[in-house]
Amino acid sequence: MKTIGIIGGGQLGLMIAEEARRLGVRIVALDPAPDAPAFAVCDERIVAPYDDAAALEELCRRSDAVTYEFENVPGGVLVPLAEKYNIPQGFRPLYDSQDRLREKENARAHGFETPAYAAVDDEAGLRRAVAQLGYPCVLKTRTLGYDGHGQAVLRSEADLDKALPLLAVPCILEAFVDFDYEASLVMVADGEQVVTFPVGRNVHRDGILDLCFVPAEGLSPELAARMRATGEAFMRACGYTGILAVELFVKGDRFWFNEMAPRPHNSGHWTIEGCSTNQYRELVRYLTGEPLEEPRQTAPAVMKNILGRDLEAARAIAAEGGDGVHVHLYGKSESRPLRKMGHITFTDMTAEKYAARWAERFEQ
Repeated sequence: MKTIGIIGGGQLGLMIAEEARRLGVRIVALDPAPDAPAFAVCDERIVAPYDDAAALEELCRRSDAVTYEFENVPGGVLVPLAEKYNIPQGFRPLYDSQDRLREKENARAHGFETPAYAAVDDEAGLRRAVAQLGYPCVLKTRTLGYDGHGQAVLRSEADLDKALPLLAVPCILEAFVDFDYEASLVMVADGEQVVTFPVGRNVHRDGILDLCFVPAEGLSPELAARMRATGEAFMRACGYTGILAVELFVKGDRFWFNEMAPRPHNSGHWTIEGCSTNQYRELVRYLTGEPLEEPRQTAPAVMKNILGRDLEAARAIAAEGGDGVHVHLYGKSESRPLRKMGHITFTDMTAEKYAARWAERFEQ
């Protein structure tokens, strides 16, 4: 029986572990929290910081293959381990995604259109970049930003002063894209083939993904095919294998690269019930050397993220049950209003039906 090691024991690690068990694969996970969600279903656990080189090496030693569930794994620790142990995705996709400037340069060099951007290191550089790109624009820290953290929208000179604290670290200024909607591509590659899940249309609230609708309303088959072709060509050109999610801005028949993540993605949770295979299963197949399966959507789906503020509503919906209502609660010990606590996938569901039947159940 093969063993997969996971760096990280959060909800993504939990769902990787659940799929691995269904496929007869053992799991050992490393996380600094003794009550990490993935530990509930892992065969072995290692409680240690992510930068503990000895603990990470022990994880690798116990595993046939190792993956990660978040982007900010320290390169100084992972690179030497990747030279000794089987970490199939390697460090390259992490390296490319850990700095927003490097990420944009890489995307543009390998086939994606990106918003205009400029590197910014101080106030003078910010003013030069604003003069170049114009208002509105978005200032982002180059590293460690997620779920809307580490960024500010600048609509006029009045917004500059409040954005200055971000310049404590290197930043990137991006032209604001007046998009119609956001979308995401989730792909898995094994070096020979790339499989791509149907494109989801994403709705964010407070900078955090709130809803994902699949199929994406308003997305033509022709545009979806171009997104897929661009994404697959990007993976091949970069030499990436394993899983990759790419977030896109969409306006009319154009799309722009926003950011990427070399791990399972929040917008791909719906694949567990709404697809013939799912993002976690295909990642496990890749890690264990099994052939990948081309996904096929089996039902229209809406995925609702459950934050702490939605938790009581989600528990009530879970208690009610019902066909096509799939509640996943992650078992986190502490709830906070904006913390991801679970998700619900509604199958045989459209945006219109969701708005009429379910939207009012959650805090607005």
